[in-house]
Amino acid sequence: MSSSSSHRGPVGIEELPRFDCLIDARSPAEFALDHIPGAINCPVLDDEERRIVGTLYKQQGAFEARRVGGAMVAANLARHLQSEVFKNQPIGWKPLVYCWRGGLRSGSMVQWLRLVGWDAQQLAGGYKRFRQHVMETLDQRCPALPLRVVCGATGSAKTQLLLALARQGAQVLDLEGLACHKGSMLGDLPDQAQPSQKAFDTALYAALAGLDLSQPVYIEAESRKIGRITVPSALLERMRASPCIELRASEEARLEFLLRDYAYLGADGAGLARILDRLRPSHGHETVNRWQDWARSATLAPLFAELMRSHYDPHYARSQAANFQQWPQRQVLEAQALLPQDIEALAQQLRQS
Repeated sequence: MSSSSSHRGPVGIEELPRFDCLIDARSPAEFALDHIPGAINCPVLDDEERRIVGTLYKQQGAFEARRVGGAMVAANLARHLQSEVFKNQPIGWKPLVYCWRGGLRSGSMVQWLRLVGWDAQQLAGGYKRFRQHVMETLDQRCPALPLRVVCGATGSAKTQLLLALARQGAQVLDLEGLACHKGSMLGDLPDQAQPSQKAFDTALYAALAGLDLSQPVYIEAESRKIGRITVPSALLERMRASPCIELRASEEARLEFLLRDYAYLGADGAGLARILDRLRPSHGHETVNRWQDWARSATLAPLFAELMRSHYDPHYARSQAANFQQWPQRQVLEAQALLPQDIEALAQQLRQS
């Protein structure tokens, strides 16, 4: 077997588009936490093997760790070479391989792929360098975003307005969608965990890459935290300095919307009651006990109505003027109802204004 004549040192992130395939050689757990968009996971050590090698390195030194780890790597590489990913690739195939820091794991895979005859290359600095690139890009790009911040009291269908804008061709940055969370105390999605902070940052980086900065970008007003995800400071600062659009709807329309949008909360009354327990310091035992009784019996209408009036609306009234510099000059969008057709009409009205 001969190797390609185009072999050279590790390549930079700017060269990613040149390659036919991006291979993450890290363990499945590392890959699940975050990875470069478009990468496939072909681990040279699985999670348990990585643990074993790490323990050997600490207890017996580098030689023993490499001796044992080398056998594991060789077995895994042999298995990968017989897999569908590799076995039908032509001689001109150009894969790019990375691991945590661009070290032994990706280096060993590159070496074997080159022996086969493919022009495999290694990503300089590995995932660690990509992570630095993501954070640098967010810091540089966020201050230039032409944001239009959609504000509104709880239940005013802000996220649905964003989705309608996107369907109509507007540029939208859906942070709650990226964070897999609705942004409020009750925002956990059923059967859907939030991504890691690193995966959120990478998804945001990818979303920003596709934006035309000469056109408006609609975004929902958010606090610093969306569930357990932290919004990058540069984006939060840009959001708070940008023009605002206030979506207004009656309490009745908002309650009807909340009962549709959060109907799944009625399926786990005990879980909902546990969440409401956090409100005891601010609302007292008598009120929270009443709310928990409604939660356990799935009596959501009076529960949501009181939460709006007593908890969410007062917070909204205080926070908007304090957090958004252009709040006094906001554009107001009046909603008579919040059914799907109403939201589509509101999006069209906003795009034409």
